[in-house]
Amino acid sequence: MQVKGTIKRVNAEQQVSDKFKKRTVHVETEGEYPQTIEVQFTQDKTSLLDGFAAGQLVTIDINLRGREWTGNDGVLKVFNTIEGWRISSDNEAPQSSESEEIIDDLPF
Repeated sequence: MQVKGTIKRVNAEQQVSDKFKKRTVHVETEGEYPQTIEVQFTQDKTSLLDGFAAGQLVTIDINLRGREWTGNDGVLKVFNTIEGWRISSDNEAPQSSESEEIIDDLPF
């Protein structure tokens, strides 16, 4: 699955335990009814968010994760996570040879 939208914020990496670290990004989706969602990157994937900042248009490849948990009161709950595993910027302007030619044709 993919999520496409604009980054609202990239959060700092969190070392949850000796063996687990995560980093989240908040993205506002596109469309008629935009939503702000949190996508979590874990372990070696946390570094994928380096170089990304608020305002960038991105596409994120995700997996939906969920697990059941029963509280002390006996009530069953389900926790969901949106797990990112790849992110790419959609803001990059394609390079063209035309711009190079224009610069070369300047009279000064």
